[in-house]
Amino acid sequence: MSFAIVTDSSSNLTEEMIDRFDLSILPLTFMVDGEEYRSYLKGEKTDLSQFYAMMREGKVITTSLPNLQESRETIEALLKDGRDVLYLGFSSGLSGTYQAIELLLAELAGLYPDRTVCSVDTLAASGGEGLLVYYAAKMRDEGATVEAVRDWVEDHKLHLAHWFTVDDLMFLFRGGRVSRTAAWAGTVLNIKPVMHVDDEGHLIPLEKVRGRKKSLKALVDHMEQTADAPVADQTVFITHGDCLEDAEYVADLVRERFGVTDIMINWVDPVIGAHSGPGTMALFFLASQR
Repeated sequence: MSFAIVTDSSSNLTEEMIDRFDLSILPLTFMVDGEEYRSYLKGEKTDLSQFYAMMREGKVITTSLPNLQESRETIEALLKDGRDVLYLGFSSGLSGTYQAIELLLAELAGLYPDRTVCSVDTLAASGGEGLLVYYAAKMRDEGATVEAVRDWVEDHKLHLAHWFTVDDLMFLFRGGRVSRTAAWAGTVLNIKPVMHVDDEGHLIPLEKVRGRKKSLKALVDHMEQTADAPVADQTVFITHGDCLEDAEYVADLVRERFGVTDIMINWVDPVIGAHSGPGTMALFFLASQR
């Protein structure tokens, strides 16, 4: 029996892809008005437009790690079923999720010495994490061993480019990513940040442009500068925070400029979205560097 791949809800994979590759998802949690929610529930489609509407209305949303008891039950069920496990985790530069699950995996490895239990800190987020999971699942289904897939992800994770922009800097301010002054000035002057996830897995602002359309085009400009050739053969992921039209605009730019045909568009999950806000747009692809 092939090994199991476990990842977090922060990988922002579609339900269809989760089912296709038989992935196990550990849902991070978020709180709204004192009520706790899972950011992913198998077989249930969360109304994310409603989630982002709450953010626009000023609801205070806090986030937390996956429930460790539920995570243990999910992973242990795979081990009991005789399957080895590869966990591909949310960037340790953005969350404590990877460290928490890594400790859990170490404990389970001791209880199941005949099973291989391994993990990779992807240093990635959203569709960046998801794209690494996608490539790992394809390799597994083509016959690669758990060790070979783990090593491939380790070797390639710093070539998984993440390019983001947001529509409202105040959400980044609330998450401690920008100063109040920068957020206020950006709002008044219609300045949009262009950011990426660096080699340590942190979200880093790299440049500022004026206007939404220019910020969306900047994502594709960065792709042109660094994407691995042949770009047309790549699989590209795009995630969005309740701005599907913008996501489709970026997808059209990628198709027109590079001839890419394999593009997956999905939502930014509530835990990441709680910090980046409505209007988040992100583009992911393999590159010479992040």
